[in-house]
Amino acid sequence: MSARSRSVPPVWLVALAGAILVGVFAGDRFLTWIPVVAAGALLLTFVIQLSLQRKEGLVSRIIASVGGVLVILGVTTVVLILLHPTSLGRLFS
Repeated sequence: MSARSRSVPPVWLVALAGAILVGVFAGDRFLTWIPVVAAGALLLTFVIQLSLQRKEGLVSRIIASVGGVLVILGVTTVVLILLHPTSLGRLFS
């Protein structure tokens, strides 16, 4: 198993778990918490990648981790906007 395949999915799983928790507990305030999950996933990405102590493929692994997190949280945001359309009005008022 390559370093990329071992180090990227844990970040995606944490982002997915965070997205689910935001969807369940945040309600209309999800737009406040989605960036918090993204920041936590980004920090986790750097912790995992720097702990590997491998220079080869570092940028590719970081891009794969962060790209997956952006897709997961983007889909989550769209779904939550459809479930809570009034939250957008509060954001722009």
